[in-house]
Amino acid sequence: MDDPPLDDTAPDEVPPPAVPRRRALGGAATLLGAAALGAAAAFSVGRPAASAASRPPDGYPATHWIPANSANYTVSGRPGSYPVEYVVIHVTQETFPDTVKIFQNPKSKVSAHYAVASADGYIAQFVRERDIAWHAGNWNYNTRSIGIEHEGWVDRPEYFTDALYRSSARLAAAVCARYGIPVSRERIIGHIEVPGSTHTDPGPYWDWDRYLELVAGHSASGG
Repeated sequence: MDDPPLDDTAPDEVPPPAVPRRRALGGAATLLGAAALGAAAAFSVGRPAASAASRPPDGYPATHWIPANSANYTVSGRPGSYPVEYVVIHVTQETFPDTVKIFQNPKSKVSAHYAVASADGYIAQFVRERDIAWHAGNWNYNTRSIGIEHEGWVDRPEYFTDALYRSSARLAAAVCARYGIPVSRERIIGHIEVPGSTHTDPGPYWDWDRYLELVAGHSASGG
């Protein structure tokens, strides 16, 4: 799945934006925490390393390009068409492999720019940053944000591993640096904080102090 390059060249035409609402990522999963972590680790076996053609701009961590179905996001030309001002933190309520399936299902009408795996911090990119992922349930915030999903469940803190925090923080720091987003709780927000949200992620077990400290550390060191 590495053939489409992750360039940020604006498209020739920007179609009128759709205004979908983000749907829940599942909620019917029954795997226990340890078993689900095993599934995440199994998914890592044989994954191709990121190549120059499948990684975001310099300073970003390595990612693997796994494109979402085109029915699940809006083509755009950001930041020319819309300024990018927020990073929105999500929790999938699904395993990583099932999240991939959801983003590639044209009927789901949901996507995020990135998702981070619990077991090893593996990052997949599903939507180019210039395009508008359908992740926040609020069109205004969708147009002005980058959505980062994290494998796990809001009530299962064992999914929030050191690898996940560190990998996500490095990604968030790179996004903030690229668009001039302040590293603050006013601009790096949870899905629950999006106006009109009916979601509770990332939930009470997400360690915001630790996460912001990690993001700030990567920002200060330049990655």
